[in-house]
Amino acid sequence: MNRGNILKDIELRLLSELMKNSRRSDRQLAKVLRTSQPTVSRVLKRLEKEGFIKGFTIIPDFSKIGFQIMAFTFARLKKPLSPEDLQEARKGVYEILNKERSPALLGMTGEGLDSDRVLVTLHEDYAAHLDFQRFIREQPIIEVGAIYTFLVDLNDKNHFLPLNFAGLAGQIIKEKERLK
Repeated sequence: MNRGNILKDIELRLLSELMKNSRRSDRQLAKVLRTSQPTVSRVLKRLEKEGFIKGFTIIPDFSKIGFQIMAFTFARLKKPLSPEDLQEARKGVYEILNKERSPALLGMTGEGLDSDRVLVTLHEDYAAHLDFQRFIREQPIIEVGAIYTFLVDLNDKNHFLPLNFAGLAGQIIKEKERLK
């Protein structure tokens, strides 16, 4: 059963609480949500089964584990990829990302900034980032036109809004309340 984007109040509040801290037990979540633990367990299982929850994870301090740069890379392909070429390109990217220490956090299609692809990657240093860009340009299946990159120094102490889902979780509930 696919219910699209329609979520019941308890489902939306549970998602919001999990985005704030997914380490809490069903019992702790039930207390915050003012419902029973079996209800939380049942709703959680249903949200996972229906694909509303893609995974549970942490957000580490990337600079403390050896990454100095987060790169936002915007690219435009010279020509669209066939479904077969797209599959082959994904396979190649996954292979290199599994071998190298420049993991991609995000790779998606879209439109804007004269680009149709965006990659968010982490790199140990600027040289590793340049190697990654070279790798992108050398892919035989993917003909990349222009590449634009925005680099973030992960050691900069002036960041004003670090990666975190707690703020987004609060906005989801505010939007729900506004639409009532």
